[in-house]
Formats: sequence, structure tokens, C-alpha cells
Amino acid sequence: MKKHVLAGIGGIVAGVLLATQVAGPLVAQEQERNRSVYQQLDLFGDVFERIRAQYVEEVAPEKLIEAAINGMLTSLDPHSGYLPPDDFDEMRSQTRGTFGGLGIEVTMEEGFVKVITPMDGTPAHDAGVEPGDLITHVDGESLLGMTLGQAVELMRGPVGSEIIITVVREGESEPFDLSLIRDTIRVQAVRTRTEGDIAILRVTTFNEQSYPNLRDGLQEAIEDLGGLDNLGGVVLDLRNNPGGLLSQAVRISDAFLDQGEIVSTRGRGDEGGERYNAQAGDLIDGKPIVVLINNGSASASEIVAGALQDHRRAIVVGTRSFGKGSVQTVMPLRGDGAIRLTTSLYYTPSGRSIQALGVSPDILVEQPRRAPQSEDEADTPVSRSENDLRGRLDNTSMSDDERRQLEDERRAAEEVARLRSEDYQMAYALDILRGLSALNGRR
Repeated sequence: MKKHVLAGIGGIVAGVLLATQVAGPLVAQEQERNRSVYQQLDLFGDVFERIRAQYVEEVAPEKLIEAAINGMLTSLDPHSGYLPPDDFDEMRSQTRGTFGGLGIEVTMEEGFVKVITPMDGTPAHDAGVEPGDLITHVDGESLLGMTLGQAVELMRGPVGSEIIITVVREGESEPFDLSLIRDTIRVQAVRTRTEGDIAILRVTTFNEQSYPNLRDGLQEAIEDLGGLDNLGGVVLDLRNNPGGLLSQAVRISDAFLDQGEIVSTRGRGDEGGERYNAQAGDLIDGKPIVVLINNGSASASEIVAGALQDHRRAIVVGTRSFGKGSVQTVMPLRGDGAIRLTTSLYYTPSGRSIQALGVSPDILVEQPRRAPQSEDEADTPVSRSENDLRGRLDNTSMSDDERRQLEDERRAAEEVARLRSEDYQMAYALDILRGLSALNGRR
């Protein structure tokens, strides 16, 4: 018995020795890392004090601290950054749907300010700013070398004041200037209209009003059509939508899904991930959907497009989306400012990350540039048919109702032809839905 006890004690002692031998170097490494961090912080303090004491002009300490924080964050990725109190207030105003400025969503790419998208009906949109444009100068001042925050600050100004931006655009041989008048931006999150029996939902941003606007606008369109049975389908237009609130992207996706995962987010560790699942209920009871996207569709737009695509709930049409697959968390700080920090990546239901890749459409449809019309361009020749011939035979086999239906179909076709010249991608989406409707036996 005593031998067994001694053997057990020996095992415990050996285990303690082994643990000490393994843990010792790990503890030493951690202590060395901490020592290195403290040395670097001491270095920062030394530089800070030298600037305060010896820089050619006196600098406010708080400005130095803000610049240091912002530099630390912007070195991580283009979407992390420091938000001073004024910027933090403006960001909260944007999520509520009203703010002042140009109506332009920008990012930083290789030292240049790049346009993600102009918002519908804003000064940037009206002036002809396009997704992918590079802004090189503001009122003649170069933006090269500035941080994104500094460039955005330069573009701000009093409502009603003029600003000249210099733009470099792919396909244009020379940079050119655009004049914009700053304005108060009131973003209508969702605009609804109908084309025949199809509801078009134009989602311009994802703010607190997005889902309520979509739900109410869709319900009104269905009532105007005389009920859900008369709805042929929905076009969800997400083109040039820069994104916004993740929660609103989830709710709008859920509006057309009965079950399954909508999106998942994964942070640095396994404990940082979240999954968002659809609840039962489809606002249009399984009617067909076409989602329109382009290279100005980013972030929350890509969540919606990816979710509906993966669930085979919608046909995605257009061009590849922007490819912003990261999630930023806004963390308030003491002093009324905040930091915007990239904390996770999001994944579509099939498990794909679209970071830097974007959502690829099911049907690739480019939007052709509108060619300027020449004043001396020849008039379109008048088309002729049997009905124009003198002495033709009239068709007496059709009833009045059949004639009216034929005229309605002809007017609808003419309307689509008109739309095709104005918005080719939208006309393509409507053609798909009408084809699906005809295939399913609806006229």
C-alpha cells in the first residue's frame, strides 16, 4: 500500500516539474512581449514630448493624440478610423436618414479617394459623379497624401456653397472638373413604383428607415395592383447602394425568405461569430424576384444579394458588386468621439466570403453608356405594317376584349422599349420577370 502511495506522489511531483518546465518559457515570452510593448509606448511618449517642446509651431496636444489614434487605425484597413465628436454626430445622423454634404460614399485606395457610389438625387449624383471615379483635388488642392478623414473634411462646407472636384475616370484621357453645390442630404431609403404588374423597389441605403419604407411601399404597390394575386414579381434595385446598417440588410433579406441562414459574421476567435437566420413569412408569398447590382453595390447590399442568390430566391442581374465583406463596429470613447474598427468578416449562407471579390451576378448585364445625340442625326425611319396598306383586309375574328388585351400588350411592349433606352439593366430585369410570369401561366 505504501508503495502505491509513494508512486502516486512521485507522479504528481513529476507532473508539477513537467508543467513548470513547459510554462516557464511561455511566461518568459509573454513577459518579454509586454516589456517590448511598454518600451514602444515609452517611445511614443518621448516623440510626443519632443513635438510639443520643439516643433516649429505650437500644436494642441489633443490634435496630436487624435492624429496618432487615427494613424494607428487607418494603418489597419481602409474602413477603420477615428471619429471626432462632430464626425460621430454626423454618422449617427446618416443612419437616421438626413445629413449635410455632397451625397457621396468614398473610400481610400492606394492613396487616392475613390468613389464607391453617389447617392440618388444628391449633388454628387446630379453632377454626374460615377462609381469608381478617383477624386484627386478639391478646389484645386491635391488630396494625395491626406487621410480619408482629412479629404472628407475638405469636401465639407456650408450648405449652398460651391465646391470644385477634379476627377480621374477610367475611359477618359484627361482629368476633369465637376462643380457641386453642397446641400442637406435627405435620403429616402426606399422608393417604390410599378411597371405593369411588377413592383420596383429602389433601395438607396440601409438606414433605420429602410425596412419600414420597403414594407410599406410594397404593400401600397400590391394594393394598387388589386392584390397579391395580380403581382407578377419584384425588382429589388440595389445598384449604387453603399450599404449601411447590418440589421436592416438582415430584415430586408428576411422579408423574402421563409427560413435558413441570411448571413454569418466571423471575428478573430470562434467566440466572435454570429449567425442571422430568417423567420417564417414572405411578403410576396414566393413571387419571383430579380436583384439588380453593380460595382457601386457594397456591404449591406451584398449581404442581401448574396443571401437571396444562395437560397435561389432571386436571380441576380447586373455587374459584379464592390466587394466590401467586412463589418465595422463603432465604439464610443470618452470625450464624445468614437472609433470605427473592423471586427469581423461576413459570409453568405453558402459560406463564401465576398471580401475583395464581390457578388457575381447570375446574368452579367452591362449598362451601356448613353451616347450623346447628334443634332443632325437622321430621324428614325417610320415602321410600316399590313395595317398601313390601302385596301387591307380587316381582322373581324377578334372580340372587343381581345382587341383591348392586344392593345394593352402593345403599349406594355412600347413602354419596355422606351425603358430599355433609358435603363437597359432595368428593362432586362423586367423582361426576365415577364418571361417567368408567362412560363407560370400568368399574362
